[in-house]
Amino acid sequence: MSRPLPSVFDQALASAVRAPSPHNTQPWRFVVEHEVVEVWLDRERVLGVADPYGREARLACGAAAFNLQISLRANGLATVVRLLPDPAEPDLVAVIRLDGNEKATAAERKLAEAVFRRHTNRRPLLDKEVPPLARAALKSAALHEGGQIEYLDASGRYTPVASLVRQAEALQADDDQFRAEAAFWTHREPESPDGVPKSASGPPPYGPGIVSLRASHENHDLPAREYEQEPLLGAVLTRDRGPHAEVRAGMAMQRVLLTATAEGLATSFLSQPFETTRTRESLDRLFAGAGQPHTLLRIGYGYPTRLTGRRPVHEVLTHRTTAG
Repeated sequence: MSRPLPSVFDQALASAVRAPSPHNTQPWRFVVEHEVVEVWLDRERVLGVADPYGREARLACGAAAFNLQISLRANGLATVVRLLPDPAEPDLVAVIRLDGNEKATAAERKLAEAVFRRHTNRRPLLDKEVPPLARAALKSAALHEGGQIEYLDASGRYTPVASLVRQAEALQADDDQFRAEAAFWTHREPESPDGVPKSASGPPPYGPGIVSLRASHENHDLPAREYEQEPLLGAVLTRDRGPHAEVRAGMAMQRVLLTATAEGLATSFLSQPFETTRTRESLDRLFAGAGQPHTLLRIGYGYPTRLTGRRPVHEVLTHRTTAG
């Protein structure tokens, strides 16, 4: 007979589903058995055009695993995390097992509290520099999870990466399949449990900028506005590549995003150059020697925007019982 879920598991799963995902597709499932939670990739929610190999979806599952883990840690529970533990089950991206009690740190509690405030800010940011201490905090967050964040303004890669973002946006704008897929997941009603509602989208830009945001996330019911001219851009990297690195990068990315939220920063994604073959290959060459790039973050200061919806936990959760 299965035991009811402890309340801390309920909290952890509610945190897990608050992770970001491309177009808020939420490509995850969870299986609970006793004191173990499995995080599975949901192939039916992988973007077939923008993300045919599931790279961005694995980042999202890694972020969900991190949220789950940090919630358990904030409740004083030690955890053991294994990524992609079974070669025969490539969609089993993480297994998180309780491992006794361990007092939570103030930093862990701060990150867990940020889970329900973090959101993607698709609107204009303020022309206000991110100070060195905040930059250092985000770097430390990535390193803590085995990743790294490279600020492009300090590396000399800002101009070529911004150019690749614009190239990818133009390629996607000319691709009927990209446009149809984006249209399916965007401009949803405000209370939609998935996808990006129009109310969470930003206004169209008043003019072209150095960095192109997603045209599919523009809300043309709003008047055009000026966007910041040179936002702080950070690339999330790992030393290796492949599915394992993608899940770990997702965990590093999420720790960075939660740290940014705790620091009062706004964040959004520039995913376009990872979604077309030509620009992705160019990105890989550009970062050769530095690491494998997994996502690109736009970081700065902005006003809070509406949170996007999430499917309820019971829709993505399975309880596994062991016969005995």
